[in-house]
Amino acid sequence: MSEKSRPYETTARSDDGRALLDAARALLALAHAPHSKFRVAAALEDEAGVIHPGVNVESASLGLTICAERNAVFGAIARGARGFRRLAIVAETCRPCVPCGACRQILIEHAPDLTLILEGQDGAPEAVSIRALLPRPFTAY
Repeated sequence: MSEKSRPYETTARSDDGRALLDAARALLALAHAPHSKFRVAAALEDEAGVIHPGVNVESASLGLTICAERNAVFGAIARGARGFRRLAIVAETCRPCVPCGACRQILIEHAPDLTLILEGQDGAPEAVSIRALLPRPFTAY
């Protein structure tokens, strides 16, 4: 498999989030959304600059579906990564797509200072903090 087909083995090299968005865009084709046809991809950057992939994966039993954001976080943690800095999210929507409530909860627990870089098909990326999306989180700390 080439490096281009495994964006999680690359490192983000630009501070403006372009490399992270490029990685998320490359992942979008891997999303598995046969029921909703709503494909989402996420690229999570850890403190070392490594990019971890995530795509939504649907199940016929929709409650078993996992979002791209949680997929990226859980996969990164399983590989020993910590200290997440940024998360790029892309979807086939006109405007940028924000994480659902379940993803917001996981993101704030594992990366309370996370910056999200959101991009829709209109091509206008938007940066927002996870704290802005979940201002009064339920946390153990």
